[in-house]
Amino acid sequence: MPSYPGLSSEAFRHPLDTQAEQTLRSVPGFDLLATNFMEYLYERPQQISLMGNSIKVGPRQYSTLYGIFRETVYDLAIDLEPLIFVSQNPIANAYSLGQQQPYIVLNAGLLDLTEEIELRTVIAHELGHIKCEHSLLIQMAIWAMNATSLFGELTLGLGNIISSGLIFAFYEWRRKAELSADRASLLVIDDTETIFKMMMKMAGGSHKYAHECHLDEFLKQAELYRELEEDDLNQLYKFLIYNGGNGVFLSHPFPVDRVHYLQNWANSREYQNIREGNYKTSSKSNTVTVEKNEEAEKLRKQIQDLEREIEKIKNQGNNQNN
Repeated sequence: MPSYPGLSSEAFRHPLDTQAEQTLRSVPGFDLLATNFMEYLYERPQQISLMGNSIKVGPRQYSTLYGIFRETVYDLAIDLEPLIFVSQNPIANAYSLGQQQPYIVLNAGLLDLTEEIELRTVIAHELGHIKCEHSLLIQMAIWAMNATSLFGELTLGLGNIISSGLIFAFYEWRRKAELSADRASLLVIDDTETIFKMMMKMAGGSHKYAHECHLDEFLKQAELYRELEEDDLNQLYKFLIYNGGNGVFLSHPFPVDRVHYLQNWANSREYQNIREGNYKTSSKSNTVTVEKNEEAEKLRKQIQDLEREIEKIKNQGNNQNN
């Protein structure tokens, strides 16, 4: 597998990820949330829970998994080796969190569904989040949603976060952050077919019927989806689905969207340059600056326009019900 000594996250970070984070940090309410987050939420309770309820991976616990993990940490030039746990959860999923001591959690259901090479793509993806320093903002997004629903203004002064657009901005950024993590996965695997197979499995894979799932059909489905997206009304429906239209905010782009973005990057000169060793190396900090720029302002305006459109649709629905 290829490795990238001294690799900086800025070498592969998706520009939509960077722009969305800049927009998020400029939305009213972000500073208030960051202050309360630092005061009320710490990493220690989460790690206590993992130590008590999960299996900590190491040389003598899931040794094959640990070997894959250590190799991938080296490939992506991760300075501080994260902890890694396996949780007894049948849902095929994984996540990474933690700022002072990053960690990755793999569900047992994921291990049962995947082959070793596919598991490597997932680990590389989660390490990509850690490399890009996504973890703190992801934790803040989770906490913000819980805080607004459980506490409101009386406790933390966060009751207006959703109406201010901060929650929309958080989840817009979270979905864009996945595109950067997918790129990290491609750097390690250097094979889109393996990654796309993993995305297909995450979309609706079955261990029992895996032999009846075909990647070429999934890629055709992705092409059909791109055709659907050309319709403006379908784009509005997509926004609603992403942002609470079905009762939840989606933290990940649709798998077929991820296929499209990653295939474009795999065919790019930028990706080839990194593969050839021509990439930006790490400095002391990879933190995105909070200064506004033209693209960030454009994205924030799009969020505001879409919020107004949603409000209009809600009002129309209320009028029809009356």
